[in-house]
Amino acid sequence: MSAPIILNLGCGTKTSPYTVNIDFSIYQRLRKSSIGRAVAVAAIRGERRAKYDAMDDNLMVHDLRKGIPMPARSVDAVYHSHTQEHIDRADIPAFFAEVMRVLRPGGIHRVVVPDLELLVRDYLKSLESGQHEHDRTVYNLLEQSVRREAFGTSRQGMLRRRVENVLLGDARRRGETHQWMWDRRNLAEALDEAGFIGAKQRDAYASAIPNWQAIGLDLNPDGSVYRPRSLFMEARAPGARAFQ
Repeated sequence: MSAPIILNLGCGTKTSPYTVNIDFSIYQRLRKSSIGRAVAVAAIRGERRAKYDAMDDNLMVHDLRKGIPMPARSVDAVYHSHTQEHIDRADIPAFFAEVMRVLRPGGIHRVVVPDLELLVRDYLKSLESGQHEHDRTVYNLLEQSVRREAFGTSRQGMLRRRVENVLLGDARRRGETHQWMWDRRNLAEALDEAGFIGAKQRDAYASAIPNWQAIGLDLNPDGSVYRPRSLFMEARAPGARAFQ
């Protein structure tokens, strides 16, 4: 039996040799070009370089706003982590329709997003308890929706910050800002409205996708959760099960 085809949409630097890793970020574009790789070696340092070096070479450079570059009913699972919140709410039905188009009957759609419910509970707990540094909970709720400068750029020296902002643009132009937030109710409803079935909340370790932990997308190399305090949810395309 051939290995399942699993798409990792909007992967950033979190890739796996067991998935088709699709994104249009600067990291992918540098990695796929011989000139880009030379530029990366010369220009990328520190934490950014470590993430770049850890990327798998199974990359597909593609702007997902133009659809998913796969034939209809050709993949067994579609995964995306901390990508959906960057899509305008009005565009989610079209995005989900593309996921449905490429999935085989019974294929799995696994979604990981920041958990609005947890963020709001943290905020209310802090508000009611008089917690020190309460404004941090407001920051966690809102900052990525309103930030102007890209996060990575904001941590660079003054000259590099200026160059990156001129060449790459601000946070919104780079797609860093959150356009909507999701909880276990509105995400399940959106999946249901798109025609997916059996929406179920999961965790980082559990999935209907076989050998999910070994694939490693939701975990760090030491086994800890890569995106803690996220909402993990799966649903299926209608039809027979893709994984037997």
